[in-house]
Amino acid sequence: MDDSVNPTLFDKDDTERLRAELAMEAAGIGTFDWDLTTGQLDWDDRLIAIFGYDPDTFDRSIDGFNARLHPDDLDRVTAALQTAIDSCGDFEAVYRVCLPDGDTRWVSARGRTLCDPDGTAVRLLGAASDVTSQHEADQSVTRVLEAMPAAFFSLDRDWRFSYVNAQAERLLQTDRGQLVEQVIWEAFPDAVGSPFEAHYRHAMTSGENVSFEAYYPPPLDAHYEVLAWPSPDGLAVYFLNSTERRRQHERLQLLAAVTHQLAGTMQAEQAVARLAQLVVPALGDWCIVTLVEEGAPHGTTRRGARDVGWWHRDPEARPLLDSYAAARMSALRDDSFLLRSLATGQRIVRESGATDAVRGVLYPGEAHELIGRLGPESFLILPLRGRDRTVGLLTLSNGPDRAPMSPEDLITAGEVAARAGLALDNARLYRQQRLLAEELQRSLLTEPPEPDHAEIVVRYLPAVEAAAVGGDWYDAFMQADGATTLVIGDVAGHDITAAATMGQLRGLLRGIATNDNSGPADVLSRLDGSMALLDMRGLVTATVARFEQTMDERLRGVTRMRWSNAGHPPPLVVHPDGTVAELTRRPSEMMLGIDPGTARTESVVTLDRGATVLLYTDGLIERRDRDLDAGLAALTEALTDLADLPLQELCDRLLERLVHGRPDDDVALVAARLHRQDRPRPAEAGPRKLPDPIPEEPSIP
Repeated sequence: MDDSVNPTLFDKDDTERLRAELAMEAAGIGTFDWDLTTGQLDWDDRLIAIFGYDPDTFDRSIDGFNARLHPDDLDRVTAALQTAIDSCGDFEAVYRVCLPDGDTRWVSARGRTLCDPDGTAVRLLGAASDVTSQHEADQSVTRVLEAMPAAFFSLDRDWRFSYVNAQAERLLQTDRGQLVEQVIWEAFPDAVGSPFEAHYRHAMTSGENVSFEAYYPPPLDAHYEVLAWPSPDGLAVYFLNSTERRRQHERLQLLAAVTHQLAGTMQAEQAVARLAQLVVPALGDWCIVTLVEEGAPHGTTRRGARDVGWWHRDPEARPLLDSYAAARMSALRDDSFLLRSLATGQRIVRESGATDAVRGVLYPGEAHELIGRLGPESFLILPLRGRDRTVGLLTLSNGPDRAPMSPEDLITAGEVAARAGLALDNARLYRQQRLLAEELQRSLLTEPPEPDHAEIVVRYLPAVEAAAVGGDWYDAFMQADGATTLVIGDVAGHDITAAATMGQLRGLLRGIATNDNSGPADVLSRLDGSMALLDMRGLVTATVARFEQTMDERLRGVTRMRWSNAGHPPPLVVHPDGTVAELTRRPSEMMLGIDPGTARTESVVTLDRGATVLLYTDGLIERRDRDLDAGLAALTEALTDLADLPLQELCDRLLERLVHGRPDDDVALVAARLHRQDRPRPAEAGPRKLPDPIPEEPSIP
């Protein structure tokens, strides 16, 4: 270094002063010095420029300052200055400056008052900067926050409200001017200990955003969906009133539950009776469901109406409602609201004074006293409409603590009533069609004969979920030589086509078998051929069994059974000692309708008198959760347990035990019990019933 060159040296104070000046210049900060004794106000060049003056036009007085202040800010800023002077304290203000060209600037200023030893203010020193761009940005954010439909507020680190937008003011039902600077836990004390406090404190301490949904009690009485995110300044909270959305969701859930309950069964009366438990408390404090008997005429009044289901939201009031529901129908006057709605098919709404109104249409007695104790304030009666008639009524009642139904609730209740009415009407039509179908099916399945010393029992049970007609059939008849023939068969399908095919096959088989004394194999072979000639399409399984007896066999107390099986489940025999045997032939022979040239064979078994033979269709042993082998094992076990029962009872108990009276598939069965012939025909076998051409059984010497 050239020692001859002496660089300018700065002491420490000069360096600090330079740094401060550079920082203030970079930040655009101007300074002021107001001598309170002389009244002279000195500004540096930056501050003079901020106020739109130049050094020649600024008069260096407080009047020059006031001349540039926005008129709306003058009093406020003057008061702040005077407070700082009087207290020898600090001055802080943000205000507007009006420039000669008409523009407006925002200025942020801070200052400190200096006092003499006597405490008299002598000077006010400070700095100010142009914050127009920052203020405009803040104003832009504020405009966005004010315009958005969601509610927003901010809290400082001490949990005080620092900003509340217009939507938040509306949802919180409090003047936001009063909220700002208030501590949230004091302004909303019910938030203490609630999910609101827990989530807000977690966000503030963890620095993590939180979102949640919670309920705030009255006076707000609403559910809120909340998003809160922390910042160095505190907590920003965005929230929506989710009450109506929740209610809409609950309404949709209610309608879905009603639809599921009504659509899941054809026992619509039972499902509709349970409606009361679904709609309470969503639509009312308590409810009664009334049904109209199917045979009651249109426009009926009391006759045919009965209460079938009811529910109260208060468990302690349910016994009271039980008693009222049991008593009210007989206590209704002819001008009662319920009977008027039933007769006219119109809904009836009462929004207040319901207790006295209902008392006025009840005869004195138990129901009259009970309605007073139930104390409804409002009610709604909705007809359950079918296609052409009122099939029931839905009565919804609310107590005095609950407002009458809203328009949205009325719409939901109407939709519930419409779905219930349609379900009831569908069930009525289904029941009518099912009864008609069952009658058609049973007309094709005639009663069996009752030969001497033999008892024949038949059963037919349609599938619960099918059309009540199908291809299952049984038959029992006598051939010309006096032999008894049993038939069991199954045409694939569960519809009218299968039932029609079954009727044709049954008639054909009867004609073939009764034309002569053909054996079972011959009957099946000829039936298979007739199906091909008549172009009867379909797959058919069948078993034919013929009971024969010579005089020698009669004297020995035995009977021969010849049988042939075309792809059908095997016959079962219950021997007199109670053991059960399966009559099988391996390999199984082909079902009918595939190859009319198939050779049919017969099997023969000798049965002791007292034995029982059971022929059945696969619906008795096959279920969705059980295959045929497991079902056959269950049937064998059941027969073993029930072997000593009378034949009628045995067949009924079999159906109950294996399919519980509600089979997945159609079930047909025919059973024959061979009573001993050396004794009179037992009374349990019923009267002897034979066609006229059949000869009497020869007596045993």
